[in-house]
Amino acid sequence: MIVMINGSFGVGKSTVANLLRKAFPGGAVYDPEWAGSILMRLPKWAKLKGSGTDDFQDIDLWRKSAVAGTKLFRFFASDPVIVPMTFSRRAYFDEVVTGIRRLDPELRVFCLKASLPTIKKRLAERGAKIEAPGAEWVARRIIECAEAHRDPHFGEPVDTEDRSAREVAEDIIGRLQQSGATTA
Repeated sequence: MIVMINGSFGVGKSTVANLLRKAFPGGAVYDPEWAGSILMRLPKWAKLKGSGTDDFQDIDLWRKSAVAGTKLFRFFASDPVIVPMTFSRRAYFDEVVTGIRRLDPELRVFCLKASLPTIKKRLAERGAKIEAPGAEWVARRIIECAEAHRDPHFGEPVDTEDRSAREVAEDIIGRLQQSGATTA
């Protein structure tokens, strides 16, 4: 089984993914962001389709690696592979979800949601500067995500407002159990 956790930066995807992982001892967390970080650091002469922007999701190879990495982790995991990602562009989301769904037709996609003030507060608590010079990208992206994630197309909505990460993880575990997807 594969569980994708979508949501804005600062909404708690990684924390919830790690809590889910603890609930499923044979599971794994695959975070495709590390591959994006590497691709963004490649020299300019390494021309990748979609490179040259400030977002690794624009890079065609990254989207393919998100699917390939999930496949690899699925091969070794006996419980769910949990994949935290931030998508606000429908075309990129659909491309990756379609690729992963080929691996697991029962893919579950959840979208963690919180208000913009809550997301800003959580990012500030992590030490992220969202209103300082050089922070324009994150500030722009959290607004894009807040708007995009109103659409249930981006995953089953999971409200994180005024809830601990543990409560959110338990909510997701309950939904998975209700659907018979897991026995955690």
